[in-house]
Amino acid sequence: MDPEIQKMREVVLVYLDRSGGLQKFVHDCKKYNDSKQSYAVYRFIISINPSDIAELDATLGNYILHNPLQAAQIFQSVCFVAINTLSLIEQLQTEAQISILLKPTHLPPLPSYVLSLSAYPFNYTSQRFYMSEGIVIALGTVTKYTQGARFLCTEETCPFSEGFRCIRVHCPGATESATVRTDFVCSLCSSPLQEDMKFRVLGDKQIVEMTDAKILNALKGYSIDKSYFRIQAFTLFLRDELANKMTIGNQYRIIGIPACVQNGLQVTACIEVNSIQLYKPNGPSFVSDNFKYLLSLTSSSCWRFTAVLANIFASQVVPPGTYNTLKLAILLSLVQTCEKENADYLDLLIMTSDTLVIDRLLNYSLCLLPRGIRHPPSSDIFPSVSKDKHGTGSASIQACSAVLAKGGICYIGDLSSYKKDKLELLQSVLESRTTTVFIPGKKYGEEADQQVTVSVQTNFWSFVDVDSSSKKHIQKENFLIGQMDVSLIPVNLVDCFGLLIYNEFPSCRLSSPVVHHTLKKAINPEAMVYKVSQQFRTQDYEEFILFARNLHVELSSEAESLIQGYYLASRRVRRDSIHGSTLSASALKILISLAKAHAKLSLRQRVLEEDAVIAVLLLESSLTLKHGTSALCVAPNPVFPFDLSDENSLQQRDIYLMQCHHQLLKFIAAYSPGIHINTNEE
Repeated sequence: MDPEIQKMREVVLVYLDRSGGLQKFVHDCKKYNDSKQSYAVYRFIISINPSDIAELDATLGNYILHNPLQAAQIFQSVCFVAINTLSLIEQLQTEAQISILLKPTHLPPLPSYVLSLSAYPFNYTSQRFYMSEGIVIALGTVTKYTQGARFLCTEETCPFSEGFRCIRVHCPGATESATVRTDFVCSLCSSPLQEDMKFRVLGDKQIVEMTDAKILNALKGYSIDKSYFRIQAFTLFLRDELANKMTIGNQYRIIGIPACVQNGLQVTACIEVNSIQLYKPNGPSFVSDNFKYLLSLTSSSCWRFTAVLANIFASQVVPPGTYNTLKLAILLSLVQTCEKENADYLDLLIMTSDTLVIDRLLNYSLCLLPRGIRHPPSSDIFPSVSKDKHGTGSASIQACSAVLAKGGICYIGDLSSYKKDKLELLQSVLESRTTTVFIPGKKYGEEADQQVTVSVQTNFWSFVDVDSSSKKHIQKENFLIGQMDVSLIPVNLVDCFGLLIYNEFPSCRLSSPVVHHTLKKAINPEAMVYKVSQQFRTQDYEEFILFARNLHVELSSEAESLIQGYYLASRRVRRDSIHGSTLSASALKILISLAKAHAKLSLRQRVLEEDAVIAVLLLESSLTLKHGTSALCVAPNPVFPFDLSDENSLQQRDIYLMQCHHQLLKFIAAYSPGIHINTNEE
């Protein structure tokens, strides 16, 4: 025996003993022994810490990292000796029956161990461990594969015609035909081998498609990064305990062995996954000095900081001071994004005649988040099913705009351009935040039909072109004061959007600042038209939003009382004799989401009454557009009633908002008398 191999075996035994792996191995053997059943293959998973092994023996550490299949054979021989010496499995006969899967806890943080999916060439020839990172864009159903099989020689006099001498075990990247087929021959007498079917060991297999996270940049409507890159989706094989460990749309770090799988004339590069880790990038732990300075300047009022933020936001696309209500709503929606199951969502529906400018503004805003997706009209918003392209015939669930925008924004464009069935599906998703994918069993080789529920954790943005929609149908005549004609879109769907916003600058009478800005940008697209664009760069806003959205905020008792009081009062006021209250049940959630978002945008971790006032004014304005004005009777543009040009205008706005607060308290006292709210005597 090679003395180097013998030395590595000794090191393996020492490592298993020190790391606790030997104790786990003995426990796994006991399970097999207690079953009293003979298996063709006994499978063991051994966790490996490359750093610890390299300290014990650098040669073995290098062998595991660069020749994992051969290293597994060394572990196999050590385990076989341990089983025989300690009499752990009585049924075991040969070393070939032991299948060892080595699972490294990590890989060295060096470039040579990283397999980039956007870099060329894709190194799939060296069968060693690599670390890779990407987003799951397709998820197959779980099917069966052969872990191992027992073969017997058809020549009765051959020693291999009995026992467990001929064992075929699955290797990384191997197809089913490499493990079981009918043309194997005996290595001793060259007679045909025949499989003993009752000893075939089956395992679970799932095929997953993953791609580099850079694909998200390609799916944004507008990108600050003008660099070009190559994107290639690649195939992952998840086996046994790893099946169903991935969720479509999530980003993962994986360790695996690249391989090459042939399907007819087609060759596919794939990775046999060894371990999976959910990847969640950390947000910035700071905001820029300019934002800190602005926060200190506006600290005298809880309303000023967000007002100035909205006023100067997106100055690269629209002039400061224009579209302030819409820009504030966009900022609130941006900071109210996360990947939690029960998140506070904030969807926006914009009624506008100025679709070009609004589209540019929304496209620009998407890029401030890592996952801002502009939905292309040619594809599906929600997951679809197709046949797996690797020849298995099983179903594969394909990702879509809404799933890829997980924890971000999905901008779906003009809502009036979608057909009735798509709008109904969108309404269902907005109500439940899930969508169901139906997989017909007969079509995909399954005995029964399946229904897979996919979580949709994203905010939706959309707009309706008022001019085009008015031409498509006859407008109603019996409008209430303040109500808009949104009859082109189903009423229930409109109610599902958190905010309905009416853009105040129709294209037929564009304000002179917008015209001036548009002309300057047309002449020089890269020009900084306003000084504020240099002081508060797009990158500063990116960092600010990522920081703000990670803040954990809690409702104060005062804010909670104000929100509940307004909600109950509005339910009493907004009702008719036929349908009852016109205020949807989701309105309370939207109010809380708006208030929390305003607190986050103000970089506070406690929701104050001032945040609740802004939330109420925004929602009341939205409800007025949907159902007409109520007894609260807010102005058409209640959050920004006049232009913000200097400190005096900010002071006037504070006075106005305090009056709104007082008016709101009177409204609650009149229509929801059971709610106790503290009021200032002054």
